[in-house]
Amino acid sequence: MRTNHWAKALLLTLLLPFTASADEGMWLPMFIKRLNQADMQKKGLKLTAEEIYDVNNASLKDAVVQLGGFCTGEFVSSQGLLLTNHHCGYDAIQSNSTPQDNILQNGFYAATKADEKKNPGLFVDILVRMEDVTGKMLEGITAATPEAERMATIQKRQRETAEAAKENGQYVAYVRDMFGGNEYYLFIYQRFGDVRLVGAPPEAVGKFGGDTDNWMWPRHTGDFSMFRVYADKNNKPTAGTQEGNVPYVPKKHLPVAMQGIQEGDFAMVFGFPGRTQRFLPAAGLQLTLDESNPARIKLRDTRLKIWKADMDKNPDLRLQYASKYANIANYWKYFIGQNEGMNRLKTVDTKKAEEVALAQWIAQDPARQQYAEALPAIEEAYKTVRQYNLSSQYVNEGAFGTEIVTLAARMMPLAGALKSGDKGAISKATEALREPVKDYFKDYSAPTDQKVFAALMNLYMQDVPAAQQPDVFATVKKQYGGSMSKCADYVFSNSFLTSEAKVNAFLANPSLAKLEADPAYKTYQSVYSNYVQNIAPKVQAAQAGLARANRLYVAALREKNSQKVYSPDANSTIRLSYGTVRSYNGRDAVNYNYKTTAQGILEKEDPTNPEFVVPAKELALIKAKDFGRYADKDGNLPVGFITDNDITGGNSGSPVINGRGELIGLAFDGNWEAMTGDLAYDPELKRCINVDIRYVLWCVEKLGGAKHLVDEMTLQNNGPNPGVGAASANSDTMNADMSDVEKMKVKTEKGGKTKIKRKKSKDSAAL
Repeated sequence: MRTNHWAKALLLTLLLPFTASADEGMWLPMFIKRLNQADMQKKGLKLTAEEIYDVNNASLKDAVVQLGGFCTGEFVSSQGLLLTNHHCGYDAIQSNSTPQDNILQNGFYAATKADEKKNPGLFVDILVRMEDVTGKMLEGITAATPEAERMATIQKRQRETAEAAKENGQYVAYVRDMFGGNEYYLFIYQRFGDVRLVGAPPEAVGKFGGDTDNWMWPRHTGDFSMFRVYADKNNKPTAGTQEGNVPYVPKKHLPVAMQGIQEGDFAMVFGFPGRTQRFLPAAGLQLTLDESNPARIKLRDTRLKIWKADMDKNPDLRLQYASKYANIANYWKYFIGQNEGMNRLKTVDTKKAEEVALAQWIAQDPARQQYAEALPAIEEAYKTVRQYNLSSQYVNEGAFGTEIVTLAARMMPLAGALKSGDKGAISKATEALREPVKDYFKDYSAPTDQKVFAALMNLYMQDVPAAQQPDVFATVKKQYGGSMSKCADYVFSNSFLTSEAKVNAFLANPSLAKLEADPAYKTYQSVYSNYVQNIAPKVQAAQAGLARANRLYVAALREKNSQKVYSPDANSTIRLSYGTVRSYNGRDAVNYNYKTTAQGILEKEDPTNPEFVVPAKELALIKAKDFGRYADKDGNLPVGFITDNDITGGNSGSPVINGRGELIGLAFDGNWEAMTGDLAYDPELKRCINVDIRYVLWCVEKLGGAKHLVDEMTLQNNGPNPGVGAASANSDTMNADMSDVEKMKVKTEKGGKTKIKRKKSKDSAAL
C-alpha cells in the first residue's frame, strides 16, 4: 500500500519523542496525557490527564462552554451558574437595558431565578467528545490527487461525518482541519439554547479603563458577567427558552480558590481560542503589515469617530450603539498594536530567515523534493492576492461597515424567492426577516448611518483601484459630481430600508420591482456583484493554490523541526494552554508586577474622564478597606494578575485554573507588547491578563449585594497554589459548609438590584 507524504509526515511526528514548551501552545485536550502531562506536572499540576479530559467521566472539559460561538464561559455551581467576561455579555446586558432601566450603566443582579433575563438566540456549546478522523478524511488521497478533487472529496466527507455524529439533531458536530489540512478532527457538542442573564457589575467596573487601558497592563477592570444555563426537566438541551425549563445541572463545575496566587504558580487556561496564524508565511505577514491592517485601521477609525460624536450628543443613541462601538473599537486597537509589534519585533524578517533555512533543508535531500514547490507557490499566489487585497478589505470594512448595506444584504434570500415566484418560499423568506428587522432597528440611527455611509463609501471610491470598483461609483461621479455626501442624501431620503415601519410595510406586500429599485439595495447589489464577478474569482484561484502550498509548507516545517511538538493554530475549537503566573519586562528599565490591587483603582480614578469614573459605592468601600474575606494576606483587595498562558480572541471569559483544578480568575485580555501573538509567539513578552476571582466575588457580594450568588458556589481554601512560586497560604476565610455543593440544595437568599449612577463611559473590549 502506498503511503502519501502527508501520512508519512504525520506518522513520523507520532513516533518522535515529545517535548513541549509550557509558554507556547493551544493544545487539543485529548492529547494532554501524551503530549503535555509530564511538563504540566513539573510546573505544579496535581490533576491527572483524565481529570482534565475524559469522555466517560466528569472532567474539567465539562465545566467549560463556548458562549454564543464567540467567547468562553465556565460553570461555577451545580445550578448551571456561568461566569464569563463583561465584554462577552455586553450585548446581552445592552439588549436588556432601556433608558428607564439602564442595567448596562447601573449594573444588575437577579434577586431570584425568576428575575433572570432571557436572551433569545444566545446559546452555549458543551463538548461531548472529540475524535481524530484524519485517516477517514484522507483515505485514498495521494500527492497526485488534483487539488480540486481533493478539496471536494474532503468537504463531502466532512459533511457526512458531521451529519452522522449529530444523531438526528441530538448534537452539534463539525470536522475541523488542523496544520493546514494535514490533520482533521471531529468535535461533538450539546447545544443549550436557554441562557439567561444573572448579573453584571456597573459598566464603570466592567469596562473600567475603556479604550485607554484596552490591551494594556496593568489593569483594574472587573471584566465579568454571570449567566445561567437552563435545560428541560430531564437535564437535556432545548433550542430556546421553554415553559418548564429548569437550571441545568452540569457534570462538573469549578470550585473557587480563595487562597489567591503567587508569582510562579501553575496556571492553565481552558477555552475556545478563535484564530491564530502562526504558520502564515512571510508574504502573508508582509501583506498584513503593509496593506490589510492599515486599511482596517483607517476604515474603523473613521466609523468610530462618527459614532462617538453622535453618541456623546445623545444618551439614548449611546446606549443603542454601545455594544457595536465596543466590538469595532476592540480590534481597531488590536490592528494598531499588531502592526507596531511586527515592526518592533521584526516579525517578517524572522519568518523570512526561517523560510531560507527551510528551503536549504529541502534542497539537501532528494527525498524532500516533495516539498520543493511550497515556497515558490506561496510567493506566486500572494502576488495575485496582493493585487485584489484592498478591494476585499474595503468591501468588508467599508461597504459592509455601513449598516444600511448590511440590511440590504439580508434581503437577498427574499429577492431570490421573489424571482422564483414560489409563494411558499416568499412567505418563508418574509417571516425569516421579521425578527432580525426588529432587532436591527432597536439599535439603529439612520442619521448616524448616513454619515458613516458617506464617509466609508467615499474612502472606498478613493482608495481602491478604479478598475476594481463597482459601477455605483461611476454613477456617483456622473450624477453627483463625485460627491458621496450628495449620494448619501439621495439614498437615505429614498430608501425604505431606513425605517422599521417602511420595511414592515414592504414585508407585508413584498415586490421584486420595489426592492430592486431601492437605492440602498441597488448600492449593495453593485458592490456585491462587482466583488463576485471581478474580485472573488481571482482571489479564490490564488487561495486554491495557497491551500496546497501551505499544506506542504507546514508539513515540511514539522518534519524539519521534528524535535519540536507544534500545537495547531487556533480555530474556535476547545484548547488548553498552561504556564505560570509571571511578571515581565515591557521595555528597557520597565518591569511589570504580576498583580494589581484596588489601590490602583484609586490611583486611576478621574471623575472628569468617563473611562476612569469609579462608582461612589465602590470608592467608599475601597477607601474603607471593606474587603471582607476577599482581602489578600496583606489586607489588600486583589483585582488582576498576569500569566504566560498562550491565548487569543475567543479565550475571553476562559477560566484560569490552578494546579488543583480550582478557579483563580477569568482571562480577558492580552498585553500591548505582545500584540503579534496571533502571528508569532514571544515567551518573554506574551501575557494573559486576568481578573482575579476574589475581585469578582467581592464585586458580586460587597459591591452588588448579591451574596446569594456567591453562596451558590463552592469556595475552597486549600493553601498555596501548586507551582514553583507557591508560598504560604493567606488568612482568607471561607464558608466551610460549601465544600460539597453538588450534594446539597443551595438556599437562595433574596437580594436586590444595585443601581449606581455615574457618568457615561467610553466603550472598549478585549479578547
